[in-house]
Amino acid sequence: MGKKKKNQSSSSSSATDLLQTLGDFTSKENWDKFFTIRGTGDSFEWYAEWPQLRDPLISLIGAPTSSPPPQILVPGCGNSRLSEHLYDAGFHGITNVDFSKVVISDMLRRNVRDRSDMRWRVMDMTSMQVFMDETFDVVLDKGGLDALMEPELGHKLGNQYLSEVKRLLKSGGKFVCLTLAESHVLGLLFPKFRFGWKMSVHAIPQKSSSEPSLQTFMVVADKENSSVVLQVTSSFDHSSLDCNKNQAFGIHEALESENQTRREYSHGSDILYSLEDLQLGAKGDMKNLSPGCRFKLILGGEGDFCFSYRAVLLDARENSGPFMYNCGVFIVPKTRAHEWLFSSEEGQWLVVESSKAARLIMVLLDTSHASASMDEIQKDLSPLVKQLAPGKDDQGAQIPFMMAGDGIKHRNVVHQVVSPVEAIAIDLVYENVDPEFSRIWPSEDLKFRRLVFQRTQGLVQSEALLMRDGSSHRTDVETERKKASSSSKSKRKGTQRRSDDSGNQLKVYHGYLASSYHMGIISGFTLISSYLESVASVGKSVKAVVIGLGAGLLPMFLHECMPFVGIEAVELDLTMLNLAEDYFGFTQDKSLKVHITDGIKFVREMKSSSATDEMSVVHGNEITSNNTRSCNGNCTASNARVDILIIDVDSPDSSSGMTCPAADFVEGSFLLTVKDALSEQGLFIVNLVSRSQATKDMVISRMKMVFNHLFCLQLEEDVNLVLFGLSSESCIKDNSFPEAAVQLGKLVKFQHLEISQSIMDAAKKIRCLK
Repeated sequence: MGKKKKNQSSSSSSATDLLQTLGDFTSKENWDKFFTIRGTGDSFEWYAEWPQLRDPLISLIGAPTSSPPPQILVPGCGNSRLSEHLYDAGFHGITNVDFSKVVISDMLRRNVRDRSDMRWRVMDMTSMQVFMDETFDVVLDKGGLDALMEPELGHKLGNQYLSEVKRLLKSGGKFVCLTLAESHVLGLLFPKFRFGWKMSVHAIPQKSSSEPSLQTFMVVADKENSSVVLQVTSSFDHSSLDCNKNQAFGIHEALESENQTRREYSHGSDILYSLEDLQLGAKGDMKNLSPGCRFKLILGGEGDFCFSYRAVLLDARENSGPFMYNCGVFIVPKTRAHEWLFSSEEGQWLVVESSKAARLIMVLLDTSHASASMDEIQKDLSPLVKQLAPGKDDQGAQIPFMMAGDGIKHRNVVHQVVSPVEAIAIDLVYENVDPEFSRIWPSEDLKFRRLVFQRTQGLVQSEALLMRDGSSHRTDVETERKKASSSSKSKRKGTQRRSDDSGNQLKVYHGYLASSYHMGIISGFTLISSYLESVASVGKSVKAVVIGLGAGLLPMFLHECMPFVGIEAVELDLTMLNLAEDYFGFTQDKSLKVHITDGIKFVREMKSSSATDEMSVVHGNEITSNNTRSCNGNCTASNARVDILIIDVDSPDSSSGMTCPAADFVEGSFLLTVKDALSEQGLFIVNLVSRSQATKDMVISRMKMVFNHLFCLQLEEDVNLVLFGLSSESCIKDNSFPEAAVQLGKLVKFQHLEISQSIMDAAKKIRCLK
């Protein structure tokens, strides 16, 4: 008998040693060994025992005599007597599962006679597929979740288990989890039951003890048919908990944090939903379209998926059909994810309209996707987005994948440079032409050189037509514009046909402006054509200032075609001037000068500079007559007022909703400075590029407050809007535009008559805003 006691003591010690490592709690082999050592009649209880659990459990489960009787699942049952006590209290619809065949065999033998209705199954609690959805009224977990939450695989296993719990519970059912409520356990448990569940936490009474010990808590989640996010309630006063101080502090922190998150959800904060949140009803039934609904979410990142994705789901607004697709995916590459069109709510709705999809899932790529091909990303995303498609699963409709261009495709990079201001690329692109244009350019393709900023590779900053030296070809502007021109700083597609520009045989042709908005700027000169004619007729010079050199194409066109205009270009970045000279044929002379300085500073100094017509020097820096790049930002302008002031600069912040110009150039204080710097008949021109109507309205409103008259010319499918402000009291009448355009055509020495006609046609589209 003494030997038997010794063996029992040894067995108990071995079992205790076996449970010392938390990692062992997920090992089937270790549990089999543990239950073999303990034997059939030696029960092992996690945490609280029946006397402390009976009253709170029975009050939760309800009357055992109800019809039909409640079906109770006890996952990870082990050899605890909890199920037996419940059975004896009248609850006979109990199913126990455990992945240890040893313990299930022992428990079955122990209960087969006295509790014949109780069921026992050898089963992994993280995968209980043998049970149908919504089978049980109660899932009762006594330490099962805690056992799964080991350091390496705990989150994955716990997530799988809780997903099974939610699947198996009937509507109105309860998940009762007896736990030590450690932070890593509650960090998984609370979010998993955030949507469509009512949660409460209760402290289980402890046995009398002289020292505080670990408290057992009962977390209850009630399954409700509601998407309302409710606070987690507790039935105890935190200050009165008779437990370890660290444990009391931990559960207090976990409850506060979770309830703060739930308040943010309830108040409509801009938060990220998980796919599981949506499946649980966080935003209602995702199989139904909800016009005007928009929210952010995270896709993937777990299980078999290679990547995690930030996404925005948008259901098209009311009356925005018809639609080509029930659901579509729009992928935005990392290089463009910061742009206003894709990062702002207003811009995203514009993408939805153009996609022709009733539901659009916009996926924003980042650096984590840099090594993946689009095919790999699409393959990874496909099973995720299918779960978000509206309608029934059996419709079988394909979900199209669309993508925002990430710059000019198949380009030949002629030169790349990084300046203190910009990273810049110069490309050579070949365009096909149609038969009509082949009559003018026989046996040739159109060749363009483009300047692109690396931060906005989808936008062409400057574009020049290349021609061979000595070429006598004429250009038909309308046909060429239809096939080959685009707005600089607007979307551009191109196809590469060759990989070089034949060395020095090609040169930039300055008699033509490839960018349609440049032609729009020139057409605005019709607003002051009478003034221009009066100045040119007496041999005087019109003073023009262009803020933003780019590749120098607009100043060079003015220089060649309007010799009576003296042009001063202002550029912040010396590298731009070097590129314009080296790659775009830009040259300076006495009537075309460049100042390397800040454009706003330059304009402000124009009205306060000394009374001299020559550029002066401040801080002792000498400026040459042919090249003013040595002024290093200290240039000031002459006292003579400006006749034409053109703002043609892009914004470094593409997320602002305004691609051109930078926001400072349309501030009210700067616009007032511009008005003071203009001559009495002066013309102020701004190239405004924005897809945001609110932004356009704001700029127009500001300009109306400053200028006596305001006109606009809409270009490039509502992207480019050229604004013209006049300071004069009187201005051109609407019916005088044709005559004024003819007047301007006589002043400009166009190398091709077709360009004159293009300007006249553009002038007819100018409309008065004030």
